[in-house]
Amino acid sequence: MEIPEFVRSVLERLNSHGHEAYVAGGAVRDLLMGRPVSDWDVASSASPQEIAGLFPGTRHFRLKHETVTLVHEGRSYEVTSFRGEGEAGTRDIERDLGHRDFTIDAMALGAGAEEVLDPFRGREDIRKRLVRAVGKPEDRFGEDPLRMLRAVRLATELGFRIDPGTLRTASRMGDEIRRVAQERIREEVMKILLTPRPSTGFHLMKKTGLLGRVLPELIEGVGKRQNPQVHRYTIFRHIMETVDRVKADPVLRLAALLHDIAKPRTRKKIAGRFHFYGHEKASALLAREIMGRLKFSNDTTSQVAHLIALHMRDLDYRSTWSDGAVRRLIRDVGEENMGRYLSLREADLLAHGVVGGKTALFPELKARIEKLCGSPYPRKARELAIDGRNVMEALHFSPGPEVGRVLGLLMERVIDDPSLNTEESLAAMLQEMKGGASQEEG
Repeated sequence: MEIPEFVRSVLERLNSHGHEAYVAGGAVRDLLMGRPVSDWDVASSASPQEIAGLFPGTRHFRLKHETVTLVHEGRSYEVTSFRGEGEAGTRDIERDLGHRDFTIDAMALGAGAEEVLDPFRGREDIRKRLVRAVGKPEDRFGEDPLRMLRAVRLATELGFRIDPGTLRTASRMGDEIRRVAQERIREEVMKILLTPRPSTGFHLMKKTGLLGRVLPELIEGVGKRQNPQVHRYTIFRHIMETVDRVKADPVLRLAALLHDIAKPRTRKKIAGRFHFYGHEKASALLAREIMGRLKFSNDTTSQVAHLIALHMRDLDYRSTWSDGAVRRLIRDVGEENMGRYLSLREADLLAHGVVGGKTALFPELKARIEKLCGSPYPRKARELAIDGRNVMEALHFSPGPEVGRVLGLLMERVIDDPSLNTEESLAAMLQEMKGGASQEEG
């Protein structure tokens, strides 16, 4: 098994100074599975002070108590002192592995990469495609309740199942997740959300009860039927179908997860049919609340909420829409957001599970949007052939909001017909406005 040169040099330097050192954790699992290794972690008998002292020429820092992070060519490598103390304060690799979360992550590899230390049968569980806690699950989850969510993430990411005993313990200890910082929960939720099929993870979270503790708003849509003529699935199932259909872009996956999050709260039955009036605006507001709770950045939250608030903007689309109407859709969504908007909208429509209707018209709308996005026309008032100075001269205005209002009116005309964006045409429009104002005064 190939260990990168820098990692091997770290192991060898620690060994040469009398310390034990091993590649441990997920890196060994990924090597055995033939997967790319994203994180190289080293476990050592050396103390953090000894580790730092052995690498004076390598940039390093300490954020965790027992860990020194070495930085080499822009990548970070964690070197951590063995966990778990035996009698007389002794530490060794087997005790360290015994305090790791799951058997598939409780293996180690020395500098020679010749023998895998596997005291908890991690290789066997890889063959069985099983996520199983090391030792007693209650001990591992008691040490760090986030491991319950990590079990779900690993099973989803690797396509494994969770060992029944480990799963039962996570279900029983679910309330312990409330002890975990929201930022750490957010990171695991995002990792689940960016797997090839996130719905698998969310169904596992629902099964263990973790979903009701981490994202209780999603549970509100479980079992909630919609109108069968338009929606084949319940609200929760529809959301899961949508999430699985969009590409693994963080903003897009979050928007898909939360796009109908407030539907259960707006659901009303009138004359035998369910209605969800204003659910897109309510969902955008609820998404902001959820993302605030999970400590997402303001920028990410705003991007997600914007997509959600407008995800029904083309609801009334017909082939008879003018190009001006399509340009207004582009303007409202933002041309820079159109790729994500189209992806979300297409996934949303397909996740209805019903053939025809809006789904049949969507390819036409998408083609029109892509064509207009590639064509020249003014997107903002500053791209008009005249500016605020021309407006003030023609209408005898002083600087102020009225100038902006007039430029907005001109933009509306040009959106309908971009050929009007000439100095002559816009000046003529200003004269019409001036004449209209004079008649009103008279």
